Amino acid sequence: MSEEVATPAIKTLIQRGIIKAQRCKGADDKLFFTLPFLRFWFAFVSPLFKGVRDGNFSEVRERWEAYENEFVHLPFTQLSHAVIRKMRGDDFIMEISQYWKNDGIALDIYAKTKAKKRLVGSCKYTNNKIKKSELTRLITITKEADISYDGVIIVAKKGFSKELKAKKSENIQLLTLQNFKILVE
Repeated sequence: MSEEVATPAIKTLIQRGIIKAQRCKGADDKLFFTLPFLRFWFAFVSPLFKGVRDGNFSEVRERWEAYENEFVHLPFTQLSHAVIRKMRGDDFIMEISQYWKNDGIALDIYAKTKAKKRLVGSCKYTNNKIKKSELTRLITITKEADISYDGVIIVAKKGFSKELKAKKSENIQLLTLQNFKILVE
């Protein structure tokens, strides 16, 4: 799509509340659907509409199986942000979002506290326990991006290896789906 067609289309979609732009220092804006259903529709139904219309759902199932983890990552990250905010309290967390740069550096969790501390982290929606290498990966990313931080938070669907659990401390927080209960209490 040409820029002269895309720019007004994006503006219209933002005005109508269908998508929103998320800004990030040092990177291009990212566009997100405001409703998970719209994201699902345009990822899995719309591109395969003829088959769906004709009652053939096999392509949709195959596409879902191929992209499920990638698709679920965004809402899992958004829920993780809500859990962190609720656990720490609005009087502690000033801002929480994702962090990315155009050169491929990305963090699922980038938070600033009212005490001017920075928390970084990752969210892993996988059926495997997260290993110590994830902590090493986060430290490497922060060094490459020249990001100073005061704490690390890793959120995992299935938990953590014994080796990573041993690293848990005041500055390294490990959260699992058990912590998500706070959202419905």
